[in-house]
Amino acid sequence: MVNPILDNGMLKFPICDGGFLEEMTTATSLESIKFIGRVFRRVSMGVYLSTPKTEKVSEDGENDRLRYGLSSMQGWRSTMEDAHAAYTDLDNSTSFFGVYDGHGGKEVAKFCAEYLHQQVLRHEAYLAGDLATSVQTAFLRMDEMMCGQRGQRELALFSGQMDQPRGIIEGLIQSPKSGEVNGQIDGQIDDWFSKEGTLSDYNGPSAGCTACVAIVQNNQLLVANAGDSRCVLSRRGQAHDLSKDHKPDLVAEKERILNAGGYVQYGRVNGSLNLARAIGDMELKQNKSLPAEKQIVTANPDITTVELSDDDDFLIIACDGIWDCMSSQEAVDFVQKHLTSESKLSTVCEKTLDCCLAPSSGGEGCDNMTMILVQFRKSVDSKASSSDPQTKPDHNAPVGGY
Repeated sequence: MVNPILDNGMLKFPICDGGFLEEMTTATSLESIKFIGRVFRRVSMGVYLSTPKTEKVSEDGENDRLRYGLSSMQGWRSTMEDAHAAYTDLDNSTSFFGVYDGHGGKEVAKFCAEYLHQQVLRHEAYLAGDLATSVQTAFLRMDEMMCGQRGQRELALFSGQMDQPRGIIEGLIQSPKSGEVNGQIDGQIDDWFSKEGTLSDYNGPSAGCTACVAIVQNNQLLVANAGDSRCVLSRRGQAHDLSKDHKPDLVAEKERILNAGGYVQYGRVNGSLNLARAIGDMELKQNKSLPAEKQIVTANPDITTVELSDDDDFLIIACDGIWDCMSSQEAVDFVQKHLTSESKLSTVCEKTLDCCLAPSSGGEGCDNMTMILVQFRKSVDSKASSSDPQTKPDHNAPVGGY
């Protein structure tokens, strides 16, 4: 149980990694009440079990271009809020892998694991061969979809709220408005109803998640990231970060936060969220005068592309539960060592999770952990090998890759 502290009219909530979450208590406005509710959800993320849950969800898969293994573990956390997606054959030439690290609840991470890759496929840019635009649009589309009627229902299912008495849930759901029948609006099918939620004051989920996605299409690797999950490529045994951890103190992130009317305190956005980019967290995306990519917190991803070569060994996509405990190079070295003795990639992932698990609760090694390991077949037809991945940003993204 986390006990709040009253200090000079300020309600302060201790958090597990130091510092406080705070809000003025002199006012009893609806916004203050909503804030306190959000704070308690954030605080719950730091609640630990007396013993860790070390059971793992693991799987393996392969096609003629690559093979993968993955594993996830709840660990010391009181709940499991990570989710993932792995599809070796999203279509005939494309493989998709994604890690979604939830905060404030599991529902947004699960929503993204269910729908983000589908939105990539369905966008007209994908059909036109513009993978970067379709991925960027899919990230931003998640927020739009979750703010609608169907999105709110889906989130309720993913969070387990649909297990409540039926009348409670039915009270949250209105009948379709005029012009909306079976998901058809003025003749156009769109059953997400992105304009309004089921309640007049519903602005979308207060929970959120990171999203780190790797897509292999022919010889091209595209990585899209929002948050502090990370994608690392091993090339000739050397670790190359293909994503950037979006922390609020980064110059570009802090500038956007301040310009949108937010602030950074204790390394957290508005003293609460320790990420500058995320899907969900809609209370931090309410500036009606700004586009989605310029909100206090944005789902707009950094996008990086790499031409794969025979020098490329494997790819690691993992949440910060791994990266809090290992550097990128340490993770590459660990995987490389165990690949010599393990045939199943999921087993290598499991060993990595076990290595990162803290012996006692508190501090690093106590977070949920999810890791996907992708190993490339040595048949990639590349123009030339190089010691450095030829990474390049996608300049179609408004906030840009790097």
